[in-house]
Amino acid sequence: MDMKSSYWLTNARLESGYNIKDGVITGTRTESCHLFIEDGKIAKVVSCDTNIPDQAVQQDVKGLLLLPSFVEKHCHLDKTLLGDRWRSVTPVSSIFERLDIEKKTLPSLDTRIQDRAEKLLNLYVDSGVTHVRTHVDIYPEAGLDHLEAVQQALHSFEGKLSHEIVAFPQHGLLRSQAKEWVREALRRGAGLVGGVDPATVDGDIEASLQQMVELAVEGNAGIDLHLHDADHQGIYTLKRLAQLTQEAGLQGKVAISHAFGLGDISPSEAEEMGDLLADAGIAIITSVPIGRTFPPVGLLHKRGVEVAVGCDNIFDVWSPFGNGDVLERAGRLAEISRWVDERSLAHTLRYITGGITPLNDKGEQVWPRVGDEASIVFVEASCSAEAIARRSRRVVTMFKGDIVSGSF
Repeated sequence: MDMKSSYWLTNARLESGYNIKDGVITGTRTESCHLFIEDGKIAKVVSCDTNIPDQAVQQDVKGLLLLPSFVEKHCHLDKTLLGDRWRSVTPVSSIFERLDIEKKTLPSLDTRIQDRAEKLLNLYVDSGVTHVRTHVDIYPEAGLDHLEAVQQALHSFEGKLSHEIVAFPQHGLLRSQAKEWVREALRRGAGLVGGVDPATVDGDIEASLQQMVELAVEGNAGIDLHLHDADHQGIYTLKRLAQLTQEAGLQGKVAISHAFGLGDISPSEAEEMGDLLADAGIAIITSVPIGRTFPPVGLLHKRGVEVAVGCDNIFDVWSPFGNGDVLERAGRLAEISRWVDERSLAHTLRYITGGITPLNDKGEQVWPRVGDEASIVFVEASCSAEAIARRSRRVVTMFKGDIVSGSF
């Protein structure tokens, strides 16, 4: 739904601080406000007792809570089976067996990649997501077919969300000799170089990382590496990529997805790794897996590392589970981490909003501010903490001032 270029959102609920008694936070304070939206941005925020001219275009928000819209930092739009027939997952004994199954399955489906990707994008928008980072399989047998199909799906959602594409050599950058295909994908719109397990899959940590960095520098691109390798093998890979990142001047452009090794080491070692990653400007992305240790999110955040949560697999050859709800995934993070107090729950939101929370660590309101993009999710909740803990219903999603899902 396209709104006018300028209009008022009235009776909007915003967080304004914490209620504190005897030095303890007992709840979140909110206030009712009106927001003036102009050219896709928040131009004014005023109290609800401010008179608005009768002739002004208005949209009554009806007391819904406003939160910054969500970011899905790790998905695979080309892998999902949404829209195709139900199928469970075949157990395997190695990642290579899984790769072989996927390579046979995806081309044999009756449904198209574009159509399945659009179904997943619809789920994202409905759940409050207005930005996605998707990995897209690149390997010689498929060429750029997956990339082109995903780009078509994303084009159909233009004006509803923004996106990034990772050229992902799922079968190994070295192992599948995908270098030239990845290079061409970067020329055709992908913005990041992907990779997977330089040790286990590619069999040569140094050569694999060097090739990733070479492609990124040449293509003025970022890097997002799938790193499942555990324990000190994974840690060695992290350290080497951090070194190469700084040498190549790629600080702030590199992310490591999964990074299970960070969950396999002691807290003191994790603190050292956090400092190293922060210095290199490397982000960590986790899907908060069940039954597997994962990076210590809170510890890394305190050390200055950018951390994000993403859904990853959503009904595909790898997993029959997943619903595309990053708010639910953030709630899982809080639950596993035992973040049960008001502030800890509220700040969990930062991992699915690109770091934005309505209140900062001191309880001061920092969102929304005049000049912020009007990308907002309107939620049936009293505060951020409740939204995280209760996975509250999203009523409306707004992207740059336009309603892209739901209605008031």
